[in-house]
Amino acid sequence: MWSFFARDPVKDFAYEIVPESQEKSGIWSLHRGKRKTNGEPVSVFVYEVAQGTELQTQLAKAAFKRMKTLRHPNILAYVDGLETEKSLYLVTEQVTPLAVHLKAQAEKGGSGELEVSWGLHQIVKALSFLVNDCHLLHNNLGIWAIFVDRAGEWKLGALDHVCPEQGDPSGVALPAPKAVYPEMEKYDPPETPNSGGDKWLARVWRLGCLIWEVFNGPLPRTSSLRSLGKIPKTLVPHYCELVGANPRARPNPARFLQNCRAPGGFLSNSFVESNLFLEEIQIKEPAEKQQFFQDLSENLDSFPEDFCKHKVLPQLLTAFEFGNAGAVVLTPLFKVGKFLSAEEYQLKIIPVIVKMFSSTDRAMRIRLLQQMEQFIQYLNEAAVNSQIFPHVVHGFTDTNPAIREQTVKSMLLLAPKLNETNLNQELMRHFARLQARDEQGPIRCNTTVCLGKIASYLNAGTRQRVLISAFSRATKDPFPASRSAGVLGFAATHNYYSLTEIAARILPTLCAVTVDPDKSVRDQAFKAIKSFLSKLETVSEDPTKLAEIEKDVGSCAQPAGASSSWTGWAVTGMSSLTSKLIRNAPGAEGGGAAEGGGPTNPTSASDEAPSRSSASMAVKKQSSDWSSSGWDADDSWSNDKEGQGQSSAGEEGWGNDWAEEDPDTTAASTTLPLPEGVRLASEYNWDSSSSAKGAGHNDLFASVSQRNTTSTAASMVRTPTGKNTEEAELSKKKREERRKELEAKRAERKAAKGPLKLGARKLD
Repeated sequence: MWSFFARDPVKDFAYEIVPESQEKSGIWSLHRGKRKTNGEPVSVFVYEVAQGTELQTQLAKAAFKRMKTLRHPNILAYVDGLETEKSLYLVTEQVTPLAVHLKAQAEKGGSGELEVSWGLHQIVKALSFLVNDCHLLHNNLGIWAIFVDRAGEWKLGALDHVCPEQGDPSGVALPAPKAVYPEMEKYDPPETPNSGGDKWLARVWRLGCLIWEVFNGPLPRTSSLRSLGKIPKTLVPHYCELVGANPRARPNPARFLQNCRAPGGFLSNSFVESNLFLEEIQIKEPAEKQQFFQDLSENLDSFPEDFCKHKVLPQLLTAFEFGNAGAVVLTPLFKVGKFLSAEEYQLKIIPVIVKMFSSTDRAMRIRLLQQMEQFIQYLNEAAVNSQIFPHVVHGFTDTNPAIREQTVKSMLLLAPKLNETNLNQELMRHFARLQARDEQGPIRCNTTVCLGKIASYLNAGTRQRVLISAFSRATKDPFPASRSAGVLGFAATHNYYSLTEIAARILPTLCAVTVDPDKSVRDQAFKAIKSFLSKLETVSEDPTKLAEIEKDVGSCAQPAGASSSWTGWAVTGMSSLTSKLIRNAPGAEGGGAAEGGGPTNPTSASDEAPSRSSASMAVKKQSSDWSSSGWDADDSWSNDKEGQGQSSAGEEGWGNDWAEEDPDTTAASTTLPLPEGVRLASEYNWDSSSSAKGAGHNDLFASVSQRNTTSTAASMVRTPTGKNTEEAELSKKKREERRKELEAKRAERKAAKGPLKLGARKLD
């Protein structure tokens, strides 16, 4: 029982003092501390009775009592305390003396005027509260009485000498500051203490001394107040009123605030306005909150970092959690998030983001998708797959094209964190539906682009099942940028195809695109064909290189390399969903498959950005019988435009071999199947009688060997004898003359009309 009364109360104190953290603050020593239960940081003011005088002990006990009873947002907040025979412990919010804070800021480049303006606003407001509301005199105002919290806000402390304006009713008078600290005499006003007037007039003089020290450092002597030093020009007139020789001309703290808040005044700026709004945000109208958060995003760049982290961020989180602020808080929230460490971000912002993804607010969803790059690195795979991806996939079927577009783009960031099921099954199912059935050409194009970029994350089986079918389908899309994306997709993922697939499936598809109406698509197709052919040629010359070239065909999913930057997005922005094509130049990364002297890299097909299509190339509606069964269906776009030269058949079953052998071509060319609907230029008659038949074709076919419609009959004539020989020779000469005559007429017409543009109809 006796041990209970004899125990040391300091050991049972709920706070722990951090050793070697002592700083002098008047009669107190200031220590950093933390709560024993949760580690919350605090500041602990300690006064040792044995080391102080009787007057100092009297002041310490008065301050201890005053701190318990005096509460104001701009006065140092009391948290807990302990009083023993040996010492006094005052626990407050975590703070730093203003002098120490200004010194640290000077080493970083100095405190900005915005921070100082708000700090002075807080101190003057606290002084006005004491004088006008509580009728108390601080009596100890100075830079030593100001403390700064983690948010950079200034707090008025050092309440040791606070007393009522009309004197203490108990009759106990506290000693003046200069009685304890003789060096404080330089802060006294020039008039005598009993010169009449309000007692707070002398205290306002000290406010002027504080302003001088904030901008110029410690005050050496009273006469130094005449030198303005670094005091801002907008503050000079009001400062001069505070330190004027006539005490009756000095303004009340409330009027000083009003004067400095006038337009153009030192306390009239966006930082002060934002702080004042945040202090009253709970009573503001929803429309006012919306406007404030919109303007806040523009101002955050100029605000102090600590203020953003410790004051703006809590208000943003509270506004979203309880104030129904909605999507408008996202932009400032992510701006403030840049100042946080990874641990702080994970603790404060990630739970809010996860909750935001479940919102049905479209504005919230699209802003989250647009700004995903700012927080994706802080999301762990478990949260992405279980809490975020199930909500994001709803965007694929949204009726708003902008949300569908942003959902597709977001997959580029989410793909590395998706599990096997979500990536190779769920996501591919949505991609197949978008590429096949979406009514917006740019969204179909972006789906192809995204697939090419995330190909390295897919497993080998999915790549073999999806890539060729998807890119082949894209080459038959009526939207030019989609066809270009399909060609570039083949080139970007070249290392995932076996040589058999290149020869049997990819090259026939690319060859069909070489007669595309859009020149940029044709250019990319020719580059890709050359690259794939060089691969085949390399292995043909040296079969030992087959294993090296096909080493990635069956590789496991891995982080994206060269293919991750193969081209830019086809469309960016809400207003360009149906009009603009690929903007950014595609990258030319990735190594060649062959060794020195070998073929060029197939990704070179993306060296140049596709040019913009002419306005006449309108987006056509897809076929109504489009299959939605996925990539394996390998359906194609129906293309009814005359002269477009697009295949309407599927990738498999071209079905049309050459009808006859051309004696002017090699034997190998007779075995190469062509896509249905694509014919050799030699099958067309170019004389005047067949101009209708040649409609829709142009000079692209001029370089191809041509033959007359009578060449087939001539090639079938047997070798005659006797008279038949002479008749045959005569007939042959007539045919030759007729052929030359037709060629001459054709050349004249061509010279007169000039070359036809690709896709244009020949006119009679």
